[in-house]
Amino acid sequence: MKKLKLFSICILFFGTLSCTEDLNTEPLVELSLQQLLQEDPNAITGIMSKLYGSFALSGANGPGSSDISDDAGESPFLRGIINLQEFTADGMKNRWGDDGLDQLTTTSNWDANNKFFRYLYNRAFYTIPQCNNLLAVLSSVDVPNKEAVVSEVRFLRSLAYFYLIDCFGKGVLLTEDNLGSGTPLPQSSRQELFNFVESELLAIENTLPTTNEYGRANKAVGRMLLSKLYINAEVYTGTPKYTEALTFISKVINEGGYTLDPNFQHIFSGDNNTSPEIIYPLIADALVSQSYGNTTYLVNGSLNSATMTLSDYGATDGWGGHRATKAWYGLFGASAGELASSPDQRAHLFWTSGHTYEMTDYREWENGYPSTKFRNSNFFSSSSPTSFSSTDFPLYRLADAYLMYAECVVRGAGGGSISQAVDYVNQVRTRAGANTISAGDLTLDFILDERGRELMFEGHRRTDLIRFDKFTGGSYLWPWKGNTLNGASISTTYKLFPIPQQALEANPNLTQNPGY
Repeated sequence: MKKLKLFSICILFFGTLSCTEDLNTEPLVELSLQQLLQEDPNAITGIMSKLYGSFALSGANGPGSSDISDDAGESPFLRGIINLQEFTADGMKNRWGDDGLDQLTTTSNWDANNKFFRYLYNRAFYTIPQCNNLLAVLSSVDVPNKEAVVSEVRFLRSLAYFYLIDCFGKGVLLTEDNLGSGTPLPQSSRQELFNFVESELLAIENTLPTTNEYGRANKAVGRMLLSKLYINAEVYTGTPKYTEALTFISKVINEGGYTLDPNFQHIFSGDNNTSPEIIYPLIADALVSQSYGNTTYLVNGSLNSATMTLSDYGATDGWGGHRATKAWYGLFGASAGELASSPDQRAHLFWTSGHTYEMTDYREWENGYPSTKFRNSNFFSSSSPTSFSSTDFPLYRLADAYLMYAECVVRGAGGGSISQAVDYVNQVRTRAGANTISAGDLTLDFILDERGRELMFEGHRRTDLIRFDKFTGGSYLWPWKGNTLNGASISTTYKLFPIPQQALEANPNLTQNPGY
């Protein structure tokens, strides 16, 4: 990161998607980051593109390149989010059996040598130093809209730290102030990392732009992340902050300018960049930001030409890996017949032909229903199938904010109203064609189920189950939990992933999480 290679006008911005580099282009100039910005302050656009792209792409030189030493196809940030948030939870399972992937999909035998834990940990600690380096340079260089740019970089660093807090519960606190330190830094606790991210997001709340280019952070995005931090605060720190979560999620709802998309499927289609609901996307494009780790993983991984028509979903490749379990589609009906007759549009985003309702063997493709929620085809126009996906990943969207508001109210947060909470939930359900509910129906169990119906496969499920105290133990079982067909109780150890062995060896100040 001390030098930046600037390739011939190959820095593309977010209106047309992330930055990429032609594999056959030779570098024309090589400058330090500070020199580059001094000569051309507008180059900040391309540099920021690289930071945003670090959450979805593997590297700058196409899908086979990697910014870190891990596998380019397996290790991208978004792919890690899906692996660790969805396959470890109830609704989605993977059948490939790659070394370490079976342990995720069966929530069993986790250890520090599992490469999938290392991938997410390494991606976070790739993005964080990049942000630190840029912040250090920006302190002495003028660029257009400098205050807003600095705030965006601090948001991206906070987002990376959020996943460390959520998944690993500890780490090392790296900032621009300790760049170049020659000795291993001390371990920071979950509380310390929480405090840092909270302070960062509060500091930039009013310096982030009110509106921004599509795919870049604005005030609503920062407030959404802060709300996520607060709604999980009781898990992370032992101190509930539901009132604080409600305060900021209300700002997202009332001041963000977003509206529910009238067409649920549009949010997950190839032209979803026009959806009025998406608050913060991770951008994908089949031509200029190819990756095996963005929504290509969700689309292609859920398709198989043996039982499905790939072109119907805008794809040319089907990897035959991901299927939902009855813990997801069972939320719409207790049998295949009930699922088929449900008035809820979300109930019909599964491929059922040739597949069984019960997942008696998670390794068999025909066991369980593949999800067709994400597809690469356009919703409003025709499109040609491609090998890679052009569907953006909606990391944050308004329906999630509505359901978060309702949860905070039910949990006793101050400043909200039960009638408003019911209204928000009913707006989400009415959009999907589901029946409306009354105040008496709005319980925590109902909210968890509704979050499953609405948000499954969007990278929230494990965190949700832990917050609702349904992930570990035996009070809630799902297929293959604890590596058992009908589910088994698992230890509270599994509320955190183990710190990767590679990280422990690199920094003797790090300690392993309890139970591993």
